[in-house]
Amino acid sequence: MEIERVQLQKHGDGRGMLIALEQDRNVPFEIKRVYYLFATKEKVHRGQHAHRHLNQLAVTVRGSVTFLLDDGTGPVEVTLDDPSQGLLLGSMVWRELYDFSDDCVLMVLADQYYDPADYITNYDDFLGEVNGTLRREGSAAWPGR
Repeated sequence: MEIERVQLQKHGDGRGMLIALEQDRNVPFEIKRVYYLFATKEKVHRGQHAHRHLNQLAVTVRGSVTFLLDDGTGPVEVTLDDPSQGLLLGSMVWRELYDFSDDCVLMVLADQYYDPADYITNYDDFLGEVNGTLRREGSAAWPGR
């Protein structure tokens, strides 16, 4: 599974701490989009999708969140709760986010612009695509083409 924790370098002194996120240095891709989640209600699950091509780096700027991740070989649970650690997520990884702390701010850097066609929002469809048994309409192997 293309999931990796990335230790981010902390810089600080008596005034506080700073972490810089730099393209092609500690973020291993061109950054095309940055977004963040906050004020997530109790017991809410976010995500519940996979991306066909998108790669991301997720960082809890504040608080904590749990990720359930699956590349088709079975789920892995990862908790992010340290602003000096990022979670690198490759394409074709199902993700579900839950157990957000009240103060959670989750920032995500992405290597692609938003594209609804890149999302797989049905888990069974995801399993079919990741295992090569489901073909998307428009692909060369789509039945009837």
